[in-house]
Amino acid sequence: MIQKTIFAAQAKKMTIRILITGGTFDKEYNMITGKLYFKDTHLPEIFEIGRCNLDIKIRNLMMIDSLEMTASDRELILHNCRDAGEDHIIITHGTDTMAETAQLIADHQLEKVIVFTGAMIPYKFGASDAFFNLGSALAYVQCLPVGSYLCMHGRYFPAYNVKKNKDTGFFEAIS
Repeated sequence: MIQKTIFAAQAKKMTIRILITGGTFDKEYNMITGKLYFKDTHLPEIFEIGRCNLDIKIRNLMMIDSLEMTASDRELILHNCRDAGEDHIIITHGTDTMAETAQLIADHQLEKVIVFTGAMIPYKFGASDAFFNLGSALAYVQCLPVGSYLCMHGRYFPAYNVKKNKDTGFFEAIS
């Protein structure tokens, strides 16, 4: 009987809302100027290449570097999390201020599973961590309990217990 209950819960189709905010994940490289810029999100291409068959709804909120993110940008992210009909949300975000935004979302104690992810190297560079981080976020958003989390390099962290180590380029738990 217990096993049937577990399988019934797993069989329930969940919709995952993806909120795009930009960050290194979606940056492009201009070969003429040598600068990084934003054109369009790469998520549909990533889902196609990865043969993702999850029920996903994508909303592009903004395409900015997280160092340029303002309080009103963060309020827009919060508003979209709060108003989303889905209870499972992934937010692609620049890594420099990702923990700050995740903590803001956690402060509002939404009854949803919200997972932030990003990349240290743009997806279009080829040797990017974007594909792996997004895949990990998709797995974590389906099995973590309600809360706000950050997911990078195969690990997840509760929003209040994470920082980016700027010397190593990895996220780590706050001791």
